[in-house]
Amino acid sequence: METKSVDPLAFRQEVRAFIEQEADESIREAGRKMTSFFPPFEQCMRWHRKLHARGWSAASWPEQYGGPGWSREQKRIFEEECRIAGVPRLLPQGLGMVGPAIMKFGTDEQKRRFLPGIASGEDFWAQGYSEPNAGSDLASLACRAERRDDHYVINGSKTWTTYAHHANRMFLLVRTSNEGKPQQGISFFLIDRLDRPGLEIRPIIGLDGFPEQCDVFFDNVEVPLDCCLGEENQGWTVAKYLLEHERGGSASFAATFGMELNRIRERAAELGDGFGGILRDDPVFQQRFTRLYLEVAALDATEGRFAAMEKGSPESGPMSSMIKITAMETLQRITELAVEVEGSPTLTLQLAALTVGAGVAPEGPEQALTVMPKYLNNRAATIFGGSNEIQRNIIAKMLLG
Repeated sequence: METKSVDPLAFRQEVRAFIEQEADESIREAGRKMTSFFPPFEQCMRWHRKLHARGWSAASWPEQYGGPGWSREQKRIFEEECRIAGVPRLLPQGLGMVGPAIMKFGTDEQKRRFLPGIASGEDFWAQGYSEPNAGSDLASLACRAERRDDHYVINGSKTWTTYAHHANRMFLLVRTSNEGKPQQGISFFLIDRLDRPGLEIRPIIGLDGFPEQCDVFFDNVEVPLDCCLGEENQGWTVAKYLLEHERGGSASFAATFGMELNRIRERAAELGDGFGGILRDDPVFQQRFTRLYLEVAALDATEGRFAAMEKGSPESGPMSSMIKITAMETLQRITELAVEVEGSPTLTLQLAALTVGAGVAPEGPEQALTVMPKYLNNRAATIFGGSNEIQRNIIAKMLLG
């Protein structure tokens, strides 16, 4: 819902001027060298704090919790200018996932305690959902928390926990009861410190050569009773609400995909087709590019409809699943086309050149540096956040009965 009337051109100029002044070369380099959904951590959080100082870090939050009170048009302009400038996307775990869940289900004390640190970038939250035997079938999770006097004791493990080695806080799902259906015995915890005895974090090296994901182990880890968000054993309700934001409401996929397509089109205008012509003029390339362009346009319209929905409503769940399916499959097709356009220069893994601040020039064209890492990382795009097969089951159950 729009809360302010603004001049779009003046607002765009304001955003552009801020980015020009505050985004230094290190921050822009981090944006250029993103190889997945998650940018280099240090530079991303520094950019987060700069945006917070301007009041712009929590663009989608209500004003009462520190948001700027922007209209959808302002949010779109902001996203577009950030993508044009090449600055990194802000990490979604706090701003786009646990933050909205705390606003919806948290006590006044939990809101007062946790929301300011998310908005400011002082705190970074890791997401403890997936386990070795509980990914898309999240209700089968086994990580357990038992009440003992004035605290819980957690035992078990989580995996694929993005940037847990950088985090100082974590939200996670734990089993607190075995009674009833599997979903009925799950609780949603807010862990305020990750230096607790018995908690161990081990980074996992990804296909792009960098430690982005982590394994997290809990061995008799004690946490206070007030760490529970919502009611004990009712965490599945919180988890579903959060997943709607993760799957369809934490960022504008269409804006990012549009920029990726622009880069592909620019490269196709520079590269030959192998037969003496320009790749941009090749009919097969034009057909594939146009199809992807239309897919992104349809995704943009769907995101607009979802943004106007009340989260947690009967319609919003299936809609978020539809966005997740469409966005991730479109992303995979975009990265496939990017690899085919760039060709063999994408095959060399250049870790030093990909490291922000290393000062190492890439071998071959700079435009090809991140193409293959993005392709490889995004093979998992149709799995994380709940596999696309699971999303289709959700839509079938909710809409088709």
